[in-house]
Amino acid sequence: MDGLSKKLDGKITLITGAASGIGRATALLFGREGARVVVADIDVEGGNETVARIREAGGDGLLVRADVTVADDVERMIERTVQAHGRLDILMNNAGIGHRVPVHLCSEEEWDRVLDVNLKGVFLGCKYAIPAMIEQGGGNIINTASGAGLSPAPRSPAYCASKAGVVLLTKVIANDYAAYNIRANAICPGAVDTPLMNIVYREISDDLVEAKRIYESRLPRGRLLAPEEIAHTALYLALDDNSHLSGNPYFV
Repeated sequence: MDGLSKKLDGKITLITGAASGIGRATALLFGREGARVVVADIDVEGGNETVARIREAGGDGLLVRADVTVADDVERMIERTVQAHGRLDILMNNAGIGHRVPVHLCSEEEWDRVLDVNLKGVFLGCKYAIPAMIEQGGGNIINTASGAGLSPAPRSPAYCASKAGVVLLTKVIANDYAAYNIRANAICPGAVDTPLMNIVYREISDDLVEAKRIYESRLPRGRLLAPEEIAHTALYLALDDNSHLSGNPYFV
């Protein structure tokens, strides 16, 4: 930790879906910046690895197993955070799944699963975190939405609907709880280099390496975003210096 600015020094942060991808990258960055990070995920092995990497860098990490679609799990992860650290300063509702199938082929079960994880999970996180934030005098909520929540993505009706819901839910929370010093923003990433992209790659080729190359060649930047780039966007929104920012979707 020596030599770091510790921009989040002492901030108690809970990040869902932090066993891999954007969640892990954000947990590691926040840990380096002095936050005390609670890692929440159903993937205990991956979550333990994230915590180990936070601690190896001199940070403070704690794992809580939680399924964001289960109210009892979400309530418990908030309670566990407050019990361990006395408060919850920053909640990042990041857990999510991908899904690609046209609407006429999308089963009711698939639709429900995507909406449960991507939208209900955010709702539950906010539902149980907000009372704690009100009691302590404020807090900061960062929700991971998607560029697909701002404009349509091909063959992704459930995914687009879930992420658009996150964007508007974020705006509602920002409006409803501004008087309690609680702010909320949504990050809307484009294509990010995480395992979720394999769903898209398989539509291009069985050779995932070649499929990635082809896909990246079609992007305006010519490359996928790195999870660490999204993590830095989350850090920007987490800073007290940016406490005037609330209710906004940020396309990255």
